[in-house]
Amino acid sequence: MSALAAEPHPDAGNGWEDLVRRWESMDWPEGCKVEIIEGIITVAPTPSARHNNIAYRVLRRLTAVIPEDWGVYQTQSVSIPSRMSAFIPDLLVAPLAELDGPGHLIPATAAELVVEVTSPSNASTDRITKAAAYAEAGVPLYLLIDRHAPGGPTVTLYGQPTGDVYRVLSAAPFGAKIHLPAPFDLTLDTAEFPSA
Repeated sequence: MSALAAEPHPDAGNGWEDLVRRWESMDWPEGCKVEIIEGIITVAPTPSARHNNIAYRVLRRLTAVIPEDWGVYQTQSVSIPSRMSAFIPDLLVAPLAELDGPGHLIPATAAELVVEVTSPSNASTDRITKAAAYAEAGVPLYLLIDRHAPGGPTVTLYGQPTGDVYRVLSAAPFGAKIHLPAPFDLTLDTAEFPSA
């Protein structure tokens, strides 16, 4: 992952709005994932095939259990202005109506669930920075599929956000099952996930 320092211009008014304008107006490389992480625009290559395989398996399971007026999105950007951040989660579950507005961003507060699958270049960002930001935004559930965890691949479900901290609701190594509570009431079998 590479970063582009993007300090807001002092005469541009709100630093967050200036940063978002810059992010929206730049001509980024085709196929790259471009996020704002704590005030810095970052550019990452597209995820690996195994990464996408895991995201797709979770997407299929989620699509089967969500209400008709919700969607599962793979490229939707969410904003967390208090953290000077705009993330593109691997999966985002949100009401369809939240995506009826203009622009590229929806507030992270609209999310019912966010799923991140780690890559070698962003694992610590997913574990620490994004977890704190999603908790601060009040995202009810954060599923971290950590293919690169130090002790081996794991899946951790976070919930009950307080401030910028989540409670660990459950954690399991790849190969075990993990349950997402209501409104999903879904058990994911992580034995389906490629681990390498």
